[in-house]
Amino acid sequence: MAVTYKKLWHILLDRDWKKKDLQEKAGLTRYTMYKLGKDETVTTETLAKICRALDCTVDDIIEILPEDK
Repeated sequence: MAVTYKKLWHILLDRDWKKKDLQEKAGLTRYTMYKLGKDETVTTETLAKICRALDCTVDDIIEILPEDK
């Protein structure tokens, strides 16, 4: 399953946050930030931390892409 976090990056831009701000406020590791930047999968716990930090839902930060067959 392919995912993209473009929605997340747009939220950060709208709020004038840097990725470092999200990392600190959500308690994420540098490796997790790397995975998000590469549109790799992360745990639901990570998604929950991001949603709590941004006061949003998972649908606001992630998009599931259709798989090519």
